[in-house]
Amino acid sequence: MSNSSLTLFNTKIRDLKSAKKEWSARLLKAPRVEGFRAFGVASSAAPDQNVVGVAVAEQIVDDEPTGILAVKFFVRVKYSEHELSKKHLLPKNIAGLPVDVEETGLFRRLKVTAMPDPKVKIRPAQPGCSVGFKDPNNQFVMAGTFGALVKDSAGQYVLSNNHVLADESRLSAGAPIFQPGLLDGGNQSKDQIAALTKFVPLSPSGNKVDCAIAKATSNNLVSNSVLHIGPPAGAAAANIDMRVHKFGRTTSYTVGQVTSVDADVTVQYETGNFTFLEQITIKGGQGGRPFSAAGDSGSLILERGTNKAIGLLFAGSPQQTIANHLSDVLTALKVTLV
Repeated sequence: MSNSSLTLFNTKIRDLKSAKKEWSARLLKAPRVEGFRAFGVASSAAPDQNVVGVAVAEQIVDDEPTGILAVKFFVRVKYSEHELSKKHLLPKNIAGLPVDVEETGLFRRLKVTAMPDPKVKIRPAQPGCSVGFKDPNNQFVMAGTFGALVKDSAGQYVLSNNHVLADESRLSAGAPIFQPGLLDGGNQSKDQIAALTKFVPLSPSGNKVDCAIAKATSNNLVSNSVLHIGPPAGAAAANIDMRVHKFGRTTSYTVGQVTSVDADVTVQYETGNFTFLEQITIKGGQGGRPFSAAGDSGSLILERGTNKAIGLLFAGSPQQTIANHLSDVLTALKVTLV
């Protein structure tokens, strides 16, 4: 851009900003209907009521960008010219500067959404919340994550890991499952939501899954809607670079990216080291935040955008999270997502 062109451009920007400032002061600071609620329901074509913003922005014609900067009026309702009286018309240009009008509706403050607390008692219990078993020997208390609600012809079940619901294959069918887990204040006399039904035993090598199910004591005690995320929209295969998210008992909502769908890994458990084949690996999102931490075991992992479930989280490190392919989990347990 030549010096003369640059000077003209800077002059135009200065004129646009000056015009914007003038009209902003004229319209946005005028007296309005008393009160936020009244302003929200008032309907008037008068510019001091209808204009909710003034900006220097690109002019749009027939929904297409033009590359031309203009003084833009944001309005609650964009009226056609024949609907307006002369006193309600906005200028078609301001001292030769282009003008654009865009309907935006009312600008309101965005509501603050509180992140759900997965460690409290939730009824119906939702995937993403704290669950766990009682150690028969009373040597420890624990909590993991309710992954998903699944079903077969006999009923509905809490899905999580073997090590979350069956204590690494050491518990027997019928063992009570609590929400929240006892580590998070669950009450043994009041907070049972399910009973251990089936798990896939862990082997020293060749594992594909770490999973178990517990039959809900009542269907109205459990839900399929993942905390903060919503119900899964079916299942899908994981792919490298897929963007995913989960809600877990410890780190709550996190976003990550699939780095492998065919990883063989050795994982340390209390009862020994176990090798898992063909696993999914996931790294955390921006800022170096881990995708998961201890206590998130059992979380359902879903593709962002589609909410299709792709994996069951069971292990990890600060750098990578490990998950079973959900298709392997559902096949091994002979269940389907609710």
